[in-house]
Amino acid sequence: MIEQDHTESTKEHWEQVYLEKQPNEVSWTQEIPKTSLEFIHSFNLPNTAKIIDVGGGDAKLVDHLLDEGFTDVTVLDISANAIKRAKKRLGKKAQQVKWVVSDVTEFEPHTTFDLWHDRAAFHFLTAREQAAKYAGIVKSCVTGYLIISTFSQNGPKKCSGLDIKQYTEERLYDEFKNEFEKMRCLTEDHITPFNTIQNFLFCCFKRRTNQH
Repeated sequence: MIEQDHTESTKEHWEQVYLEKQPNEVSWTQEIPKTSLEFIHSFNLPNTAKIIDVGGGDAKLVDHLLDEGFTDVTVLDISANAIKRAKKRLGKKAQQVKWVVSDVTEFEPHTTFDLWHDRAAFHFLTAREQAAKYAGIVKSCVTGYLIISTFSQNGPKKCSGLDIKQYTEERLYDEFKNEFEKMRCLTEDHITPFNTIQNFLFCCFKRRTNQH
């Protein structure tokens, strides 16, 4: 029951955020997700690659992926309001995207993915069992690459009023190392729409060939 109550209160929180705040009023807004796109380009994926953006909300990665010709893009978010907003922004292009409203720890994928992308969702899973559930879902459905970005040790300890878990490169790798090998990690300062700085850790991983 506790876990269900937690999911419901988290969902309510995000529904409210996306109902009340515009992109220029939330810290995570990025016009161009530069680092994510650079990582994605480095994988040389075909345009038919199955890509999921986890916690994508109304972020603009999906816009760039569609513009670059990717034809199998899924966006998952806990907030229906966030997805509604993204669909409105994309207009007719929204029909090219698969939209999933779900808490990521309750996500039951019916397909595998060549690329799983997550900028700033994983670090909200502060309980050990939540992070383990997330890692289990990733291991069950990701056959190719994994990009995960969290607040670094030099980043904030909260976001949108919620506690987050900061990660080092080693700690993040520990979550996935049995099935994935680390390719590259970097930290970068994200300038928020209100000119504050948040330090992010970005890591990309590749499925170990003997695992799938």
